Amino acid sequence: MDHIPYGRQSIIEEDIQSVIEVLQSDWLTQGPRISQFEKEIARYCHATEAIAVTNATAALHLACLALNVGSKDIVWTTPNTFLASANCARFCGADVDFVDICPNTYNMSADALKEKLKIAKKNNTLPKVVIPVHFAGQSCDMRAIKELSTEYNFKIIEDASHAIGGRYIDMPVGSCQYSDITVFSFHPVKIMTTGEGGAALTNDAALANKIRLLRSHGMTRDESCMLNPSDGAWYYEQITLGYNYRITDLQCALGLNQLNRIDEFVKKRHELVAVYQKELAQLPLILPYQHPETYSAFHLYVIQVDNKKTTKTRKALFDYLRNANIGVNVHYIPVHLQPYYQRLGFKEGDFSVAESYYQQAITLPLYYNLSAEQQDHVIASVKKGLA
Repeated sequence: MDHIPYGRQSIIEEDIQSVIEVLQSDWLTQGPRISQFEKEIARYCHATEAIAVTNATAALHLACLALNVGSKDIVWTTPNTFLASANCARFCGADVDFVDICPNTYNMSADALKEKLKIAKKNNTLPKVVIPVHFAGQSCDMRAIKELSTEYNFKIIEDASHAIGGRYIDMPVGSCQYSDITVFSFHPVKIMTTGEGGAALTNDAALANKIRLLRSHGMTRDESCMLNPSDGAWYYEQITLGYNYRITDLQCALGLNQLNRIDEFVKKRHELVAVYQKELAQLPLILPYQHPETYSAFHLYVIQVDNKKTTKTRKALFDYLRNANIGVNVHYIPVHLQPYYQRLGFKEGDFSVAESYYQQAITLPLYYNLSAEQQDHVIASVKKGLA
């Protein structure tokens, strides 16, 4: 059987035609598709503002800047995430710390956060911003995290890079009901794609305006924001130091079409997960748990090799599946164990739940175009690899 990746985009003829239309238009970079895409994302997520950017890392960076994260600040996130969730704060010169994960959902533990906040208050080391990450597409316990933010006065950036199309307490992830800013990723292995791309959503117009300004060099053509009178229609001013984090019309044309299929994408992922849950249930594995208040977007399907029930190691199963032409992966190596963060003082044993999870985790293929035949091959290979 041909190689089966762990994730893959779904591109149809309508997607291709939407990009061709832009290629044949007057606008390739900064044109009308961008604002259309932003309006549609905001509408879908029930948020008031959306700002599309080059990728989710840029969105996280801009979100931190919009919340005035700087060199004397502290930002907390989860160790079970991609590097960008922590790096975005370091880009701003802030210190980073981590909160251990829930052993069931693999998301930031609200209980661990509560206990860490109590200690931080005594030590005068409270975070300015907390970045919970909706791992694999399942929302964190945002209601509990929001309650803690009110008590301890920190801002919240939801890293929902995995989670567009998901829901939390009957509201779309991205509504910002329990956060200041939500960030999405549109990388090809995610739920929907713009090729590369990301977005920041908020219900705060001032935050949205700041992100838009920082997205494009800190430059404005809005006379109401200028220090000096305009010299004419060509005139612009740079009023702060910004970045070139602009997405293109080409990408947003693809994104608009992909967004129309988002519910279809997520529905299919749920169907595939149901098959995995049934067929793998009797194996010495720990299967993903879904909290009843969430509806996951299921970006990832992660199993854990249960070392209490089998002598097979995670590496042995991982290697067996790779040799069977199945592109399994591991999400994630805990961020605090990376050499860069160890040089900042973190060490093995600091976040034991995330470390234990990592030692057993394998991500199986999960994407819209995964066929029944391919999934059967994955399941049969997992069973043989554990035999």
